Amino acid sequence: MSYVEKSEEIYLSEVCDVYYLAEKNVVLVHWKKYCELEKYRTPLEHALLVIKEHNDCNYVADTRGGFEDNPLDTKWVADYFMPQAKEYGCRIIYFIIDKDNSLKEELEGQEKDSSSLLEFRYIYGLDDIG
Repeated sequence: MSYVEKSEEIYLSEVCDVYYLAEKNVVLVHWKKYCELEKYRTPLEHALLVIKEHNDCNYVADTRGGFEDNPLDTKWVADYFMPQAKEYGCRIIYFIIDKDNSLKEELEGQEKDSSSLLEFRYIYGLDDIG
């Protein structure tokens, strides 16, 4: 049984699904296709609520179906999402990457913008979360 099968569905859409995985105490955001502005931010707002509701809950983004963000959304992540996640108790941002890390520049840019707030880890699957 996969972790997602044992998870709580928080938000489901055509562009992104958000789950809470109690076993790992993480919120998982699985990006499925390009989106921006409200369609991009809404799932992340749901993820923030999960982080707020569960002590020491960390954030996992499955970027294997991801995309480069609209620059306005990149700024929103740095200015709003990351500080809020930290305030609510998140300590680690996990990026699930593909073998080639096709979004390397995008993800490293997010890390650079927020590494003073949170720890970033690059993993290949949920089993890599300690």
